[in-house]
Amino acid sequence: MRHDPLDVLVVGGSLAGLMAAIALVRQGHRVTVLERAPRHRPSGASLVVREADLRTILGAEHARAAVRSAGPRDTRRGTDVPATWAGLYEGLCRAAEAEPRLTLRHDTRVGAVGQDANSVWVQAGRERLAGDLLIGADGHRSLVRRSVAPEHPDAGFAGYVLWLGVAAERDLAYAGPWPGGLDIRDSGAHLLLGYPLAGPDGSTAPGRRRLGWAWYDRTRNEVFRELGAVRGGVGHHSLRAPDLPPEVIDGLAGEAGQWPQPWRSAITDSFGRVDFVGTPITEYLPERLVRGRMVLVGDAAHVPTPMTGRGFATSLDDAAALAGS
Repeated sequence: MRHDPLDVLVVGGSLAGLMAAIALVRQGHRVTVLERAPRHRPSGASLVVREADLRTILGAEHARAAVRSAGPRDTRRGTDVPATWAGLYEGLCRAAEAEPRLTLRHDTRVGAVGQDANSVWVQAGRERLAGDLLIGADGHRSLVRRSVAPEHPDAGFAGYVLWLGVAAERDLAYAGPWPGGLDIRDSGAHLLLGYPLAGPDGSTAPGRRRLGWAWYDRTRNEVFRELGAVRGGVGHHSLRAPDLPPEVIDGLAGEAGQWPQPWRSAITDSFGRVDFVGTPITEYLPERLVRGRMVLVGDAAHVPTPMTGRGFATSLDDAAALAGS
């Protein structure tokens, strides 16, 4: 069913917000995305992406561009390929910036949202923007969720944290066989996911590749509480390596020896450069996704445990559902 074009406000311009915005623009609506972070931001996170799924939201040209920025080259239908968060984010930003009916505003912090029977509004500094529909794509600490589901506003801390990093092959003290795919290692209170990545330019040539790693750790929850990243059972924010006490980094570096190569070298390199991120894992099961003219998508709507591998795919599903409604 076709509708008259709407003026849509999207709070949150990360992966879920960008995909929802592009999907809505491609249906003929006018969209403004408000993102508090700057346009260029580093991230050591990685995810699994499938170009065939992206095509349903972005179209063939933008899907190819997004995947190319993310790194992988094997885009056969049905093939899941590890990609960097930063690369995919860059590809989605470029796709959004190519849409004439889409306005993407970075460095814009939203302080309040509201609605009445006929419209929605957001307060961004001294500016108030109005529209017909508001999409909350503002992550696990969603401001919009407080209006949509005030009875259940917070995502709870799941009881473990995740350390994330990416290392360049040329910097590693390792010359053995290159891993062919996702590797999962269990060590009691710790779990490691390692995955090969293309280089920043998309190259998979030897010497130009990268390794991504994700280390799940349930032994350092108190560090996140002491530094305010977890408060009262709610995960509030991530910690970058420079925010951590040196003894925490030294302890992690000492425990890196439990992992086999090449992951040990990749982790040791990230610790040596003090270039990694720690994030408290949160979980949220929604009781309500829509209230009036406000809708939740992505981690604002449902925060799946990372071990399901469904976070990005669920955000794609959300964008497709919005475009088809």
